[in-house]
Amino acid sequence: MYSFFLSLSLSRPLAAMWKRKKLSVLEILAVIQTLALLSFFAQLYSRKSPQLEKPAQAHILILSSWRSGSSFLGQLFSQHPDVFYLMEPAWHVWAAMQQNSAKVLHMAVRDLVRSVFKCDMSVFDAYMLERRNKSALFQWEASRALCSPPACNSFQRSDIITKDACRTLCGKYPFSKVEEACKTYSHVVLKEVRFFDLKVLYPLLTDPSLNLKIIHLVRDPRAVVKSREQSAKALARDNGIVLGMNGTKLEDSQYKVLKEICRSHVQIYETATLKPPGFLKDRYLMIRFEDLVRDPLAEITAIYKFADLQLSNKLENWIYNITHGHGPSRKKEAFLITSRDAVNVSQAWRNVLSFQKVKRVQEVCKGALNILGYQLVESEKEQKDLSIDLFMSLRRNQFSWASFTEN
Repeated sequence: MYSFFLSLSLSRPLAAMWKRKKLSVLEILAVIQTLALLSFFAQLYSRKSPQLEKPAQAHILILSSWRSGSSFLGQLFSQHPDVFYLMEPAWHVWAAMQQNSAKVLHMAVRDLVRSVFKCDMSVFDAYMLERRNKSALFQWEASRALCSPPACNSFQRSDIITKDACRTLCGKYPFSKVEEACKTYSHVVLKEVRFFDLKVLYPLLTDPSLNLKIIHLVRDPRAVVKSREQSAKALARDNGIVLGMNGTKLEDSQYKVLKEICRSHVQIYETATLKPPGFLKDRYLMIRFEDLVRDPLAEITAIYKFADLQLSNKLENWIYNITHGHGPSRKKEAFLITSRDAVNVSQAWRNVLSFQKVKRVQEVCKGALNILGYQLVESEKEQKDLSIDLFMSLRRNQFSWASFTEN
């Protein structure tokens, strides 16, 4: 439309020049330049602005903390044939820059996450050796997408693939396969435990080249403590970074790390639900691990709907089997997903932790327990009585995208 009026405004002087029949060289050049400008503006204003076009891929960021069931939730995405999934790619930032605090590393972690969402894996060059296979990527075998074509030809995309099988057959492919595979999926899903402030992610949420949604996974802090005690050595370096201990590894942090974790969950939830910015509308979903394992089919159906994914019968059967097994928990592997009775696992802390330890956790995380819908226990008898339900029904009404309403 703009080019039409522009050409209309210039048509009269141009016509007058042509009527003279004899034009100078300068006048001819002026006519050519004018026509070129008209063509340029016509093309410019006929195009749609790229900022108004929806990105081709959907981007999902799972925000959680260590030992909160995030590896399990990650697998619910990873095994979907439309999903390219990576588990904690920012591990490489913390491993390479462990002398810094978590707050200082927020920007570097965010920049890496942005690049990975865009399938630009050159961002890892700063944190890895130059010549490498894709097996150099932290927990790469947890990604079904890196265990199937084009990243690996030993399996089909529709297969449910275990970490052991993937590690055995797919580790020697070049690192370039990570980026090649990423570009072939409709959804890119990343799981991260290294963000402690939702506002750090605002530049990603407002980036028109991304189509980002946040899934915030929380777990009862008392269950988290029980699980963290089983993985103390694996978490020692991360503890030091969380507390800003200049690279010092801490196996016994006396609940200081737990306090930071609880504080961050409250911060993320309150930022997303109490007067949230408009760009967060329909883009934040809070999930409790306990709700997920109590009714996995209903929860994962809601999660997939939020992420614009479809649940197949094959995935539905796998989810049932993985949450209703009887396999024991192996303490040697911090990130192992095995077939277990997930409800019993979520309640194990009630029989394992001493009441004194439970009281300490409740003191440190009282605010988070209250806000996230976990009931306090007042005695050892109450703690051990599994007939007492400690989970308040909050998520369906308060912890979903329905929280966002127009004024």
